Order: sequence, then structure tokens, then C-alpha cells
Amino acid sequence: MAADVKNGKQHLQSLKDGRRVFVDGQLVADVTTHPAYRNSVHSSAALYDFQARPENQELMTYDIGGGRRANRAWQMPRNYAEMVERRKALTAWAELHCGFMGRSPDHVASALIGQAMGLSVFRKHGEKRAQAMQDYYRYARDNDVFMTYVIINPQADRSKDWGEQAGEDLVAAIVDEDAEGITIRGAKMLGTSSIMANEVFVANLQPLKPGEEKLAFSCALPMSAHAVSRFDNPLSSQFDENDAVIYFDDVKVPWERVFVHKDTDMCRAQFHDTAGHIMQNYQAQIRLAVKLRFLVGMARRLTETIGTINMPPVRERLGWLAAKSAMVESMMLGLEAGGSMYEGYYIPSRHLVYTAQVVTQELYPQFIQTIRELAGGALIMLPSSQADYDNPEIAPIIAKTQISPAMSPEERVKFLKLAWDAVGSEFASRHVQYEMFYAGAQFVTSGHSFRTYDWQAATGMTDATLAAYQRQSNPMNKAA
Repeated sequence: MAADVKNGKQHLQSLKDGRRVFVDGQLVADVTTHPAYRNSVHSSAALYDFQARPENQELMTYDIGGGRRANRAWQMPRNYAEMVERRKALTAWAELHCGFMGRSPDHVASALIGQAMGLSVFRKHGEKRAQAMQDYYRYARDNDVFMTYVIINPQADRSKDWGEQAGEDLVAAIVDEDAEGITIRGAKMLGTSSIMANEVFVANLQPLKPGEEKLAFSCALPMSAHAVSRFDNPLSSQFDENDAVIYFDDVKVPWERVFVHKDTDMCRAQFHDTAGHIMQNYQAQIRLAVKLRFLVGMARRLTETIGTINMPPVRERLGWLAAKSAMVESMMLGLEAGGSMYEGYYIPSRHLVYTAQVVTQELYPQFIQTIRELAGGALIMLPSSQADYDNPEIAPIIAKTQISPAMSPEERVKFLKLAWDAVGSEFASRHVQYEMFYAGAQFVTSGHSFRTYDWQAATGMTDATLAAYQRQSNPMNKAA
């Protein structure tokens, strides 16, 4: 193992940084040990332990020179082959959490490398801001920083623009600046995985307009400036990422951490004129392909557990699930193969990334609904918790009522608890909402698809077909 490859123990230690986290009105002294967070935090640490194993070094890391290696999430592919190698690493990580960690460390890393690829865009904004972006990318890569981001503004009244919201200090804004940096005050969201992250990337994904310059900034800051049983909740107890609102209470940001300064259009360009938006959503498709594969496998095990696997209608539904899962994986492979060069780096096809988003926003709730239909009442008639097994009166009843042709009663309960956590629990409901809206409402993703589609190539065929013939006069009409 390379000495500089981050492991789980190092990550856990890095989270003991004095951050102020509140849950149920109480200050959390240590997120690595608090019952509300410790399982999820240790799940994130397991990702780093996986990459630190000697047998995974080539898969998960790449050479950055000087005898040092970094996680492939930070790799800027210079060709198709490097993109594929990077994707294999991201897939290996996603398989550890079955695709249920939407903000694993490789997500914001993907966004950041896409922006760092487009330094020319930042140079138009200012050489110092471009240098700040380049320097921060190297810092984050070399230290394998787990980043979250807050790129959405809280909005009390959706009929009003960001700068017109009622309430003092609602939306994060620049309230002061001097030779050392800027001071920001206000809130940003959604800081998913902020509990287990080292730093937070602050930006504006939604458009700003002239007059809102005090909201127009981007920077990076250290995060420091109730768990249930795993048997009953096997997914949520390990991978609940804890969405959060982050409030900046007059936080000072040094200039070397400021990437955009009072330029409303640059906030847009930071994501869309660079490869930032494409790379972060490409990572999301890698994760989702793994997640759907997990759900397909779970659906088959479900039908085996309740004895419906050989029914033709059930097999038809399983075939539909398998085809849709393979379709998403095919789109992932296609957007890689259809990629192109950008500023000396190889990036996936912009339009095919957005195509995948539009399709999967509709697909995921259909996927979950299909699995629920396959389960029927099996997910309802389960013991309330593992504590029921400790009751000598209840335990025999469980053994009599939880019969399966494929496994023991206890194994049946264990599996169906997993299935419920994936498709029916509060955790599952959050994931349906997440997959439908993490990239924005459907009109937003469809708008990206409209904007990036090759309309000229498509309409050109129509125009060429029309140009190939003209209306002909009927000779008989002339004779008459």
C-alpha cells in the first residue's frame, strides 16, 4: 500500500475537527460516535479502507508523480481508456453501498475535476480565481478530501427571485470583504453527507440575475469553520446520508479559497461552460447503474423467497426490470464511447448524460413500484423488530408464519427486512425523491437535453428529404 493512500482510520480522525452539528436541538460532540451518525460515518470510512488495501491500489488509485498516488475520483481522463479505468474505480466504490450513497466522496470530486478542466473559463473571470481553483483541486486531490456541496439556495417564497426573499440573512451572501478574503452569512442547501465530509464546496447551480452579485460567489471551506438495528434496517442504518442545511454565520473565506466573486454569469459558467456539471452527473449515472443492478437482483430473490419465480407474469416483470437496468448501464457505456476531448481531457457526451438523467428520473419510481407489486403483502407481515425473537411467546409464531420455499423463517424475515428498507421504508421514500429530483425538476433536465441535442443533424434529414422532391403538375390537367 502506498503510504499516502487515505484509509478509514485516517478519515474518522479527520472528522474530529471541532465542527458544530446539531440534531434534535442538541450539539453533537463527536459525529464518529454519536448514535445518530456513527454507522453512516463508518460506512464512509469503509470506502477508504477498501482503497487502501494493497490488492485494490491499481484499481482505486493512480500515479500523480513523485511516488504518490491519489484516488481515481480525482483523475482527469486524457483519453477513453483512462475514463474507463476511472469508471471501474467508481463502480467498485458504488458496489460497497449498492448505489445508495448519492453523495459518496467521488461525487463532488467529479464536479470539481470537471471545473478544474475548464480553467480557461475561470481565467476569463480572473487569473487569481483560476489559480485558486487549480490550487484547490491539487490540495483536494493530494489530501483525498471528502467534499460535500451546497449549491442550492433556500427559498421561502418560490414566486420570488433569490435576492428578493423575505427574511434577513436567509440566502448566503457576501457581507464584507477585505485584503484577506470575503465574509459570508446565510444558508445554503442541501448538504448531503456533510456529517461525514471534510470540506464543503459552496456555489450556485441555479441561475442568478444582475443585481444579485452579493449572492454570486463560490468557495470551499472546512466543515469545522438515532441509529436503529442493522437487522431491521440493513440499508438505512448504514447509508443514511443525512441531508442538512448549512448556515454560514459570518464565516471568513480567504481569497485563495474563492473561485467566483460577484459575477452572476460566472456562477452559471462554473458548471455549464466547464465540464463540471457533466462530470458530476456522469458519476451519478455510474452509481445509479450499480443501484439498479442491486435492485434487480433483490427483486429476483424476492420472488424466489415468496415462491412466485416460475409464474409467467412474474418472469415478465423481472425481464422488464432486467432490461431497464441493462438499458441504464448501456447508456452509461454509450456516453463514455460517445465522449469527446475538452481542453485536453476526455469527457463523456454531454447530451447522452442529460438523456440518461431524463430517462432515469421517470424510471426509478417505476422500478420501485414494480418491486413493491412483486412483493405484495409479504413486506407487511413482518415482525416489528428483532426484539420479537427474544420473546418466547412470539418467536414460535414467527417461525410458523414466516415460511419460504427457499430459506428458513429467520432468513426470510432478514431478507424481507432488506427489501422493505430498499423499497418501502422512509429511507426508501427519500431515495425515490432523491432520484427524481437530485438533478433538478424534469423540466430542468429536459431543458439540458434540448440545449445539447444535435438538432441540425436531426432536422437536416427532414430538410434534405423535403428538398429532394417538388410538387408535380398533373399532365392530364394541362391537356384539359
